[in-house]
This record gives sequence, C-alpha cells and structure tokens, in this order.
Amino acid sequence: MGTSFARSFVLLALLCLLLPCHGKGKLSTKFYAKSCPGVATIVRSVMAQAIAKEPRMGASIIRLFFHDCFVNGCDASILLDDTATFTGEKNAGANANSVRGYEVIDAIKTQVEAACKGIVSCADIVALASRDAVNLLGGPTWNVQLGRKDSRTASATAANANLPGPGSSAASLVSAFAAKGLSARDMTALSGAHTVGRARCVFFRGRIYGGEPNINATFAAARQQGCPQSGGDGNLAPFDDQTPDAFDNAYYANLMAQRGLLHSDQELFNGGPADALVRKYSGNAGMFANDFAKAMVKMGGLMPAAGTPTEVRLSCRKVN
Repeated sequence: MGTSFARSFVLLALLCLLLPCHGKGKLSTKFYAKSCPGVATIVRSVMAQAIAKEPRMGASIIRLFFHDCFVNGCDASILLDDTATFTGEKNAGANANSVRGYEVIDAIKTQVEAACKGIVSCADIVALASRDAVNLLGGPTWNVQLGRKDSRTASATAANANLPGPGSSAASLVSAFAAKGLSARDMTALSGAHTVGRARCVFFRGRIYGGEPNINATFAAARQQGCPQSGGDGNLAPFDDQTPDAFDNAYYANLMAQRGLLHSDQELFNGGPADALVRKYSGNAGMFANDFAKAMVKMGGLMPAAGTPTEVRLSCRKVN
C-alpha cells in the first residue's frame, strides 16, 4: 500500500509538471528573475510610449487593473473577447464603452512573447503596467508581486455584480471593498486613483444637474458646459480639473471643496467616517502615496477561486 501511494504521488507530481495544477500559488517579486528577467523593462518601455502619446492612457490602465481584480481576482479575465460559448466582461455595464487600453496590453504582450515565449501571464503584465502608469504620471512606485495565471473564462454576470458604480454610497463602497478583503482605508486610498483620468458625461450628469447639496456651484456650472442635460453622453471631463494628468493628492483637496466629479467620489467627504482620512491625505501627499502603494499590492493579491482553470495565455484576448 505504501508503494502504491508513493507511485501515485510521483505520478501526480509528473502530471503537475506537464499540466496546470491549480491552487493558491504564492506570488513573488522575483518570479521571473530567471525565466524572463527583462519583463519589467519591456512593460515600462511600452507604457512610457503610450503615456507620452496620450497621458490619459495611464489612468485607463490603472482602471483596467482594478476592474480585472475585482471580478474573480487578478486573472486577466477582463481581456478575453466574447466567444460563442461565453459572454465575458468587456461589455458588462461598468466596462462597455468605458474600460480602455486593451491595445496597449496587446503591444506589451507581443514584445514579452518575443523575449520569453509562453512564460509571462497577461495578469502579471496588467499588474506591472498599472504600477508603471502610476509612477510615470508622477505617483509612487512599489515592488509588484508576480506569478499570477490567466483565467480561461470570464463572466459578464460577475462583472455586473462586483464592480461598484458611480452612484455608489459610502456604505456600499465600504461593503464592496470589504467583500474583497480590502479595508475602508484601502478603499479611500485606492479611490485616489481618480486624481488622474476622465469620466464620461453619462456618469456625472445626475450629480451636476440633480441638485445634490454637496457640490460646489461654480464647479457644477463649469462641468455643465461640456455635459448637456441630454445628449453628449460620451463627452469627457477630468476627475481632477486642477492637475488632471498628474498623480498627486489633489483629488482629496477637491473633495474637501465639494468638487468631486462622481457622486461616489464626493461620498468620501460627506460627513461620514472617511472625512478624517480625506483631510489627512489632502495635507500629506506622502501618506497618501504610501497607503495607495500598499493598497495596490493588497488588491493585486486577489486570486481566482481554487479550481478555476488557468493558464499563461499566448494572446491576452483568447484562451490557448
């Protein structure tokens, strides 16, 4: 019986070498140190080019990472195109005509594959790209934990259920992040990503025309210039109209001045428990940068459920 057990163990070990054996693999900053040592350099080079061409792309890649991780973990499921057998995440409510930057990830993947074929996951590329996006826009940097795998499926239903919307209350934001093991402090820090980027008129129209009591009248009037009461749904406005393409702590000063663009933004400074932290971040850029970096690492540790079929995709848009 002992011999039989030993044979089974050896057979299982051999199968794991040949096939993907699922389980909660440990992430490491040195995961590709030997198998693809140049990956970080490639990612940063492509991101630098993309941001030089269009600074807004940095914010888009940060958002892409968030929208991936919040749906069944950081598994690059958001990158999968719909197929005949499943409807993926790209056209879910929070993502359709909104999430962008897929072609930048494709460009990075092409270069990474040329250097190290079949080694680096799309999920790890997105994690590295989002770190570089923050840093290239003037924000902090951090060591990215690597070793994720790519999911072989995606779910529009899960995306619709897990991604908080622009009309979210403070309580629902805290709840949505808590469901992912992220604290109210993590949520408040990660919301600071809205110090860069743009939002579509359709997402803030209700706030600037809806008579919300906690909006600066001058700010509302300025936003109405580019966002009519009907039509122009895709018209863009910066989250932070002071320094729209600089990753700084101005977002929090804006909230204190009732200049939050989305309802969900202003909820962080509206007489609730997050007010004190917003004040601290507004007055202490270093504290915000440090907390944001830590929260990004924490969010980047969200993994797919055990048993999820995964692989390292050769194309980020489709399964192998």
